[in-house]
Amino acid sequence: MIKRVLLLLSFLFVALFAEPFSKMATVEPVLVQKGDKKMWCSVCGMNLKMFYKTSYIAGDKQYCSVRCLVADDMKNHNIDFDKVKVIDAKTQKPILAKDAIFVVGSDVKGTMSRVSKLAFSNEADAKEFIKAHGGRLATFDEVLKMAKETLKKDSKMVMMKKQKMMYPMGKKILAKKCNSADDINLSQFKAINELKAYIKDNNICKNIKEKQLQAVALYLWDNKRAKSDEKNLKIEISQKDRCPVCGMFVYKYPKWTAQIVYKSGERLSFDGVKDMMKFYFDREKYGKYENLTRDKISDIIVTDYYSQKPIDGTKAYYVIGSDVNGPMGEELIPFKTEDEAKTFLQDHHGKKIIKFSEIAPDYLK
Repeated sequence: MIKRVLLLLSFLFVALFAEPFSKMATVEPVLVQKGDKKMWCSVCGMNLKMFYKTSYIAGDKQYCSVRCLVADDMKNHNIDFDKVKVIDAKTQKPILAKDAIFVVGSDVKGTMSRVSKLAFSNEADAKEFIKAHGGRLATFDEVLKMAKETLKKDSKMVMMKKQKMMYPMGKKILAKKCNSADDINLSQFKAINELKAYIKDNNICKNIKEKQLQAVALYLWDNKRAKSDEKNLKIEISQKDRCPVCGMFVYKYPKWTAQIVYKSGERLSFDGVKDMMKFYFDREKYGKYENLTRDKISDIIVTDYYSQKPIDGTKAYYVIGSDVNGPMGEELIPFKTEDEAKTFLQDHHGKKIIKFSEIAPDYLK
């Protein structure tokens, strides 16, 4: 009994007098991204110096957290995890993540996640951290698995915070302190950190701090950019329209309908994305379409699986290899947003998410 009391008192002493842990860099941070965008996470825009001790490096990209690392891989599928580096939470030096010892579930708040995941180059440092902050030891493989399994919940948590606090703040600051924001061509930026660098370098917003800059960038990136990308797309089908690839009447399958619209006004209708892309890659195989070259295409329209609304097929996200079949069997399932595609992927055992530019004939068999 006495031993238990003493043990409890020792834990309380450590909790009360242990120095609070900060994720912020206390040395000159290693930032690998090029140009002015290097200060921010390439996925969420968070300041890498502020969240340096939970940051990761993959090639020429840097992320504030393992959550953003995994989210980017889910989107682009090009990360070699054997080469990924993570910042040692004690030495603040980049180390190979696969060789690191991780502490998960400590009293330190997670970065873009409910559960913190901190890396150390050796087990002794990790155990010393556990004595002060709790948690348990884990490998990089375990951390990756955890991040992938909780990605949907963590993304929902992040979105709720954005909607409750960051979007309203960004909208308010944009109206009061930012000039020429309406003139920004948001389509020129490939990632949110590029947008943040542009806003700062061009002095778009006067006298704003980092959190305010993040709020403005998030509001522009997640809301304004999405709205500016939207077109008044319509799928017009008659009962006479047949799919040029399989010959089926397209009006019977409104849930799956896709169209290629040409500048001349001509429309070709398909009973699914798969048949549309077969035509896109080899149109002359299906009839006398040699004059309908790709440079004459005005719009490629697909039907969003969840909303059943027409969306721009060139900007959609496609899930392949799921347990949901279309009229012609295994299908490329289109979604307007990546988050919706991720949800479907997890719910329906999909193999991967691809963009329009990544669709290849091998996916259409």
